[in-house]
Amino acid sequence: MDPSEMAELRTMYIFRPADEQTWGLSYEDLAAKLRKRDADEFIRVDPGTEGPVRGSSMHFGITLENEELEGMALLSPEGIALEDSSAQDAANFVKWLRSNIVPEGMLMTFNTRWGLEADLPDALVPDVPRPRLVATFFAHIEATGGLD
Repeated sequence: MDPSEMAELRTMYIFRPADEQTWGLSYEDLAAKLRKRDADEFIRVDPGTEGPVRGSSMHFGITLENEELEGMALLSPEGIALEDSSAQDAANFVKWLRSNIVPEGMLMTFNTRWGLEADLPDALVPDVPRPRLVATFFAHIEATGGLD
């Protein structure tokens, strides 16, 4: 598959703290940072069946590089997913996460819906320029084997 075709592929990208660490993620903080970017941002917290945290989830909208995207956050297991996203969108989201959510010096892992379906382990998100990050995401997509 050539790079222009791969750039059009969309899947869910899941980002988590590495090595069983924590970002100290809270729905309130995430919502505040999203609303700081755009006061009208879509945000919804579903309490789940087991109280306000366990089993809960937060759904949100975020616009990056003029692309309207949707995401989801969980506190347990801690992580943030970007739904129906291209590799370029995911790279832009990583930049935003590093600037706003992930504490300085902490590592982040990623996987995709396709990677989970192919039983690929989470991989570290390298701290590299955007084009190399996109290439990392492309390599992951190729490793899922779903492009044949």
